[in-house]
Amino acid sequence: MEGPRAAQGCGRCACGQPPGSGRGFAGFARGLRAGLRFSPGDPRPPHVSAALCSTTMFVPCEKSGPDLSGCTLLLPAVSVGNVGQLAVDLIISTLNMSKIGYFYTDCLVPMVGNNPYATAEENSTELSINAEVYSLPSRKLVALQLRSIFIKYKSTSFCEKLLSWVKSSSFAKVIVLSSSHSYQRNDLQLRSTPFRYLLTPCMQKSVENKIKSLNWQEMEKTPCIPEMSDSDYCVRIPGGGITRALYKESCSKEIQMVVLLKFVSEGDNVPDALGLVEYLNEWLQIIKPQLQSNDPAPSALPWKIPSSWKLLFGSGLPRALF
Repeated sequence: MEGPRAAQGCGRCACGQPPGSGRGFAGFARGLRAGLRFSPGDPRPPHVSAALCSTTMFVPCEKSGPDLSGCTLLLPAVSVGNVGQLAVDLIISTLNMSKIGYFYTDCLVPMVGNNPYATAEENSTELSINAEVYSLPSRKLVALQLRSIFIKYKSTSFCEKLLSWVKSSSFAKVIVLSSSHSYQRNDLQLRSTPFRYLLTPCMQKSVENKIKSLNWQEMEKTPCIPEMSDSDYCVRIPGGGITRALYKESCSKEIQMVVLLKFVSEGDNVPDALGLVEYLNEWLQIIKPQLQSNDPAPSALPWKIPSSWKLLFGSGLPRALF
């Protein structure tokens, strides 16, 4: 989210939706009312040293900490339609990724809720907070899920600390899943696919041939100041939240990053999330199509819907009203 709405908190809950609606990538609107919260001013967790808090936001579940070197990091941008978070939800749920840590930060609105990926009553009461890290060691895949908006003026600090963690952890590459306002597309973008990608300069050599073989379209550069005919050209991602900031910082810090995004509108953004993960899957092959015995054509990809999506649009009207 960006602009005046984000600066004012826009009256939304941590999942970026109107309070009490239950809508969002993890259905956490009701979790905010659970009464259990933490404050950015609270003391740091007992097993986290002062040195660690000053250099990184990441707090591992185990004292030893995981080895993340050579892994691919997936993360969402809090952007229009919450498409990035919905997509990461699908990946974590489908691959049954394990939680390996969380971010201890004052940059995000504090929140807490029940386990968004519960599979049984036994694990449904586990708590989740605003920024958690999940892993699938067998695929060297790590996912960061963000579940709240940024505190005013804190997004830049968050990006700096996040990229510092990326470098210190020696991730092989970072993939940002994002979205942009569809109504701000130009004529060329209106006539083509709604998906776009961006590569940092140090990432181009390693994946450019693969990307070209997929016939993907790179995000176009537009005039930085549209009103000026001689304006410089730059990448603009309206509605993309921290996407552009992460991309620019990664370019300057020589971090291997890929941004994948879709032009969307606010509403039922589940189809957009499914489209974005299938767009990602064309490249990474996270899951493969299942072939039916009597049908040579592959079936739809078996993405697993998280249990928390049952409250995606609220729990319906109370019967007592009628």
